Amino acid sequence: MADIRNNFVGIKSPNPFWLASAPPTDKEYNVRRAFEAGWGGVVWKTLGEEGPPVVNVNGPRYGAILGSDRRLLGLNNIELITDRDLHVNLREMKVVKRDYKDRAVIASIMVPCEEAAWKAILPLVEETEVDGIELNFGCPHGMSERGMGAAVGQVPEYIEMVARWCKANTNMPVIVKLTPNITDIRYPAKAAKDGGADAVSLINTINSIISVNLDTFSPEPSIDGKGSHGGYCGAAVKPIALNMVAEIARDPETANLPISGIGGIETWRDAAEFMALGAGNVQVCTAAMTYGFKIVEEMITGLKNWMDESGHGTLEDFRGKAVGNVSDWQYLNLNYIAKASINQDKCIKCGRCHIACEDTSHQAITNMVDGERRFEVIDAECVGCNLCVSVCPVENCITMEPMDAGTIDERTGLKVSSEYANWTQHPNNPSKVAAE
Repeated sequence: MADIRNNFVGIKSPNPFWLASAPPTDKEYNVRRAFEAGWGGVVWKTLGEEGPPVVNVNGPRYGAILGSDRRLLGLNNIELITDRDLHVNLREMKVVKRDYKDRAVIASIMVPCEEAAWKAILPLVEETEVDGIELNFGCPHGMSERGMGAAVGQVPEYIEMVARWCKANTNMPVIVKLTPNITDIRYPAKAAKDGGADAVSLINTINSIISVNLDTFSPEPSIDGKGSHGGYCGAAVKPIALNMVAEIARDPETANLPISGIGGIETWRDAAEFMALGAGNVQVCTAAMTYGFKIVEEMITGLKNWMDESGHGTLEDFRGKAVGNVSDWQYLNLNYIAKASINQDKCIKCGRCHIACEDTSHQAITNMVDGERRFEVIDAECVGCNLCVSVCPVENCITMEPMDAGTIDERTGLKVSSEYANWTQHPNNPSKVAAE
C-alpha cells in the first residue's frame, strides 16, 4: 500500500492534503471536524494584529461561475481575514494542536508592513506551538487597499524584507503565500527565497469581478447596490496555478524551493498533478466549501490507488517528475506530426467536431460522405491542433495519432522526419538568420 505521509519543510502530516486559510479553517469547531474527516493539516484563517478585529460586510460575500449542470467552476469572494479576536483564535489553535499532534497546524498571518507589527505577533503565535506560519502576501481585496496582502506580494523587495523580519524573530518554518496578480511569479518567489523563507505557497486568489447584474447594473456579489473586485478561486484557476508552480519549480534560482500547491484542487488527480510539477503538498479550499470536509476521503483513497497502480511507493517517487517536461515554446519539436482520428464506432454523429473545425479552424472534418452524414478527418487539411478532441462530448472518440517517421504528410507533401528540430533552428526564424 502506498505511503502518503507528508514531510513539508519538517512539518509532518499523515497525508499531503491541507485545508487552505479560508472560512473552513476559521475556528476550532471547523478544524476539529476537518481533522476527524481525515485532513492532514490546516492553515488557520488569516490572523490580524491585536486590537479591534477587521469588519466584514454583513451581506453576500460570494459570486459564482456555474457550468451548464450547475457545477461550481469558479468562486469569487470579498471576505477579509478573520473577524474574530486574535487571542480567541490563538487559544483555539493551541488547544487544537495539543489534541491533534500528528496533524499540521499552520498560522496564516497578515499585519501591517512594519517590523514592529511582525515582531509583536510572532511570539504570540509561537506560544501556541503550531507547526509554522504562512505570510499572507496574496489577498487581492480589502486588505490590499490597506497596504497588506497583495500590496506586499506585488513588490519583491517587500517580500524579502518581511521574510527576513520573520526569520529573525521566530524559529517556526516560514511559508510565503504568493499572489498570482503579478506578471512573473518567479520574481516574488526569488524574493521569498532571498529573505530566507523555508517555502512558498501558491496561488492565492485572482483579482476579479465575476459578473454584473443586468437588472441593477451592480457587480456581484452586490452590497446595497454596489459591488467590489474580489478574489477568484475554484476549478477554473487550476491551469493558472499549475503554470505558476511549474515556473518556480523549473527556474534554476528557485528549483529547490519547497512549494505548497494551491488553486482549483478538487480531486486526487489534481493534487497529483501539482506534486508532479514540484509541489510538496497541496492546500484545498473551494472544493471543501462546495462538497464538505469528507471530500478528503476520496482524495486519500484515489491517490493511494493510483500510486499503487503506478508503482509509486511514496510521494517523493513522483514529485517533480513532470518538471523536466515543461518547455518553452521555441524548444518544442516541430518535426512531431500528429493527425486526428475519429472512431466511427464511438461517434454519436453530433457534428460538434465538424462545426468547430469548419467554422473556426482548418476545414479538415467532413460532415457528409457518399451522401450520408459521416464525420471523417481530411488528412490533407489536418494540422493536428486537436480542437476536435477538445469539443467532442464522447471520451476517446477522437484521438491524436502521431505519424511514423518516413511517412508522407498529405498536408505538406513532405516526409516525416525522425530528427528533433525546434524554432531556434528553423530557417524562418529571423533571429537565426540574423545570427548567421
